[in-house]
Amino acid sequence: MERRVVVTTREVNARLVPVGTPIVIPSDTFVTLTQALGGTYTVVHQGNMARIDGTDADALGFEAEKLDFSAVEGDEVVEDQVWYALSTVFDPEIPVSIVALGLVYSVDIAGQEVNIKMTLTAPGCGMGPVLVDDVKYRVAMVPNVASVNVELVFDPPWHRDMMTEEAQLETGMFF
Repeated sequence: MERRVVVTTREVNARLVPVGTPIVIPSDTFVTLTQALGGTYTVVHQGNMARIDGTDADALGFEAEKLDFSAVEGDEVVEDQVWYALSTVFDPEIPVSIVALGLVYSVDIAGQEVNIKMTLTAPGCGMGPVLVDDVKYRVAMVPNVASVNVELVFDPPWHRDMMTEEAQLETGMFF
């Protein structure tokens, strides 16, 4: 993608890359769009790189991504909806969902609390905090979810065989 300057159309939440610290970019602010991958946007704001979720793309003048969940009766959290939300989170550097990459090891629902165990493609990945924040942000959109906890684990270590065949083909790792 070619870098280009855009003006925010409204105040928008973002997270600093790679640490994940939340910031707010004011309305009518010039930002440099550097990347649009996997439903997220990376911009430069005041000399810092920041990540804007695709559900807030309208603040950059693009169509906002919408997560559609079927109606739920009562206050139950539906596990399939949690997995759907997880499938909309993409690795920051590889445009493949974290589910297809095999990064999500487990989802445990206790009432309205969702506990997720996941890993990274590499233990020292500098984008880990941003990816964890992406997971929390998207899963919190699931109906009836009150809190999301993400535990990064590195046992078992991630390897390419954990990826779906489609993800292996897409990344050129199928052989």
